Amino acid sequence: MIVKYTKPGRNLIMVPMLILLTGVSSCASRPPSSVLQPVRLVQNESEKITLLAITNRDRESDGKGFGSRWAAKLTYEKYRFSIPSERKSTAIVYPSKNPDPRRQFVVTARKQLLDSELIDDATSAANFDGTVAVFVHGYNYSYQEALFRTAQMAADASTLSPPILFSWPSAASVTGYVTDRDAALYSRGELERLLGALAKDSRVKRIVLFGHSMGGFLSMEAAAQLKLQGRRDVMAKLQIVLAAPDIDVDVFRSQLRDLGHMQTPITLLVSKTDRALTISSVIGGERPRIGRLDIDDPMIR
Repeated sequence: MIVKYTKPGRNLIMVPMLILLTGVSSCASRPPSSVLQPVRLVQNESEKITLLAITNRDRESDGKGFGSRWAAKLTYEKYRFSIPSERKSTAIVYPSKNPDPRRQFVVTARKQLLDSELIDDATSAANFDGTVAVFVHGYNYSYQEALFRTAQMAADASTLSPPILFSWPSAASVTGYVTDRDAALYSRGELERLLGALAKDSRVKRIVLFGHSMGGFLSMEAAAQLKLQGRRDVMAKLQIVLAAPDIDVDVFRSQLRDLGHMQTPITLLVSKTDRALTISSVIGGERPRIGRLDIDDPMIR
């Protein structure tokens, strides 16, 4: 069997934080790109994490962040975050003008990288165990929202090496579902190349590809294409975790046929209350989505 189904909350790789599966990113107070600018903290940082980011979004005119337009080339970055000691659950409190590191996530360092430097940084941790984690965000995410969410997950999961965010050009809008679907497909080749570059490095023994919502669709498309291309070097190291994936049931069956047998079964986390999947189901003519399946149903089992 190629897939193992589970509910949020099981002890899986990079999954102790999956309360985030409640769906669409909040639009009430979206953080501006200024939250990406490094801050020198007066107070001591309670916890620090490093993460890496690769994006095919276009850079904003002020140079501070990235927008929703599709870029012709990739940008690689490295961030250091101060993680708040008083954080609650998976909630993210963005930095204010005078940030409080006890309550707020704060960027304390930011650096643009070359593609080769990104892989070196992903494997350079003193306790690196050969595992690299790649997070692919879902529908309705801005670059900064995806980055801070990756920082929160990395802090809660206690990863041994810096996780890598792959941020595709989501429109960051509830009404941008169709646009996001096109942007995800547009980004498939870039994600394939990232996975291929990681697999080529002998220091990398396992690649955990973690796709949430529409990012799960993109992850499966990239993996299926790699298999069809005969990239055994990548497939032998690939482990796929899908969190509330926004994938039509029949499309998922087709992707599984393309993938065939995998050394490590796909882990599928489902959430019947995911709001993003409710929207996509309606837009898709009420067709069922894999991320909303009832795993207690004998037919599904």
